[in-house]
Amino acid sequence: MASTYSPDLQLEIITTGEKAGLWGTITNTNLQILELAASGYLTTAQLATGNLVLTLDNGSASGATTATGKNLMIEVSGTLTGDRIITMPTGAERIFIIKDSTVRSVSNFTIGVQNVGATTGVIPLPPGSTTAYYTDGTTANSMKLLGVLNKGFVTVQNGTNSPYTTVNGDIVLGDVGNGGGGPITVTLPESPTIGDKVSIMDTSATGGFFSNNCTVGRNLQNIQGVSADFVMNVNNQSVSFMYVNATKGWQITSTNQ
Repeated sequence: MASTYSPDLQLEIITTGEKAGLWGTITNTNLQILELAASGYLTTAQLATGNLVLTLDNGSASGATTATGKNLMIEVSGTLTGDRIITMPTGAERIFIIKDSTVRSVSNFTIGVQNVGATTGVIPLPPGSTTAYYTDGTTANSMKLLGVLNKGFVTVQNGTNSPYTTVNGDIVLGDVGNGGGGPITVTLPESPTIGDKVSIMDTSATGGFFSNNCTVGRNLQNIQGVSADFVMNVNNQSVSFMYVNATKGWQITSTNQ
């Protein structure tokens, strides 16, 4: 009987009496796969040209080619020219970390993390963040956010990348004095999950939100229980929002005004 492979990291499981003379080689490869899962680090600029398809080939310890999905940490880089998706094969239980070192450009391109074939289990990667994910391998919609390990940020300017639509975990630095100057619009996520968070702050070197407001678009959800956008109109203002339920919508969890 031929070897079989474990469902998650695709370790080669040798059948008794098989693979004579190859046990050492196969065992060493299996140990290398375990090393990838414990401390493997992949850097790739694939998202500059297309989606990143992570792989879990049977018995492979090639962390840069056929076993990219077996690495613990994956750093993505390059300048995006469109929305991108990072996919992990369905059927494997995996915990992994993604560090975003891409340049999103003024077009506000997005990056989503999902299992192959997902329709609802698509998790956004906040710009500049380092984020952990896990999937239990049961369905194509099993991808979940484990946590944001290191928060990044995005600068929003009039005439550059406003309006900007946020994702869970976003920190938005509003600059109304540069990039053409003027008011900006920052829109909250359309289909939030309870506990999602977004922070927005005035970081303008000149002027500020008093003269050039920041409109926080509610995107079909209530803000503080009211079906109206929220206007930030005080210089140096900083507000953090959390989504709590369909009735209250986004609640303010902290503000300096």
